Amino acid sequence: MINTINVKIAGVGAFAPEHILTNLDLEKMVETSDEWIVTRTGISKRHILEPNLATSDIAYKASVLALKRANIQAKDLDMIIVATISPDRLIPATANILQHKLGARNAASFDISAACTGFIYALNVAVAQINAGLVKNVLVVGAETLSRFINYEDRSTCVIFGDGGGAAVLTPAAADERGFLDFHLGSDGSSYKSITIPNGGSEFPLTKDNFETKQHYVQMAGSEVFKFAVKVLVDSAKKILVKNNLTTNDVDLLIPHQANLRIIDAAGKRLHIPEEKWIVNIHEYGNTSAGSIPLCLNEAYEAGKIKRGDLILMIGFGGGLTWGSSLLYW
Repeated sequence: MINTINVKIAGVGAFAPEHILTNLDLEKMVETSDEWIVTRTGISKRHILEPNLATSDIAYKASVLALKRANIQAKDLDMIIVATISPDRLIPATANILQHKLGARNAASFDISAACTGFIYALNVAVAQINAGLVKNVLVVGAETLSRFINYEDRSTCVIFGDGGGAAVLTPAAADERGFLDFHLGSDGSSYKSITIPNGGSEFPLTKDNFETKQHYVQMAGSEVFKFAVKVLVDSAKKILVKNNLTTNDVDLLIPHQANLRIIDAAGKRLHIPEEKWIVNIHEYGNTSAGSIPLCLNEAYEAGKIKRGDLILMIGFGGGLTWGSSLLYW
């Protein structure tokens, strides 16, 4: 439980590319159908970034909005953390490129790679830094351009992922504000192959010979991940609530990672949180990995679904395998 310095979200923002890839579009590209995709995932469309742009551009547009709402200038940021598995480049961190684009010359910047749980991991680091008194204003971003890492001949993955992301500005809370209450994080490296991009790293560098194998695209063991996801989402949520002497009845808003509507439905019902408290936008964006939770958070804010004092439960899981949850008083 966090007790030293209360840390709040002072502003949120999000961005999704204008170009949309619908299920009907995918029917022309791979053996699938709108009915098949909707039934198994809940996804109707996904946003795809323009070829001349990159993840840092998504992060930039979301960050500008978050900074404006927080009434904080980029030069006043002490730290920038970008959660992504689709960086602009292997070197440098996308956060460094974002720092340059924002003109945040006083901010330390680095990336976090925890797949779809990345935004929660990044929030945890930011809160700890502020809580320790090491920094004051931190920009946390979850952004992805997964369309660049998807094999559009593989219907098991190409129907799922999209591009987009969101940002949050974290600052110390006032005396009458509560902010973040706690985090619960976990991982199981023994299942690292369940969601992976095999080639392109130091283990299997991308070469002319192995390029044709298409191992430089996302691969996922769908059924294995589904079973894992529901279990860890529920377990993590229960653990963080019990630790803080709360129940699901105390939760005003549930923001789950948007991986699959059936996973969200199963987890929400097992937690006995009413559907009207869930934030779900997977039909619009698909799975945007580290971008999904901040996209949902921004959507809830813009729709007026969050009011001061609300208890928000964020839960996620992803490659690694990783999982995590966070409790936040708005």
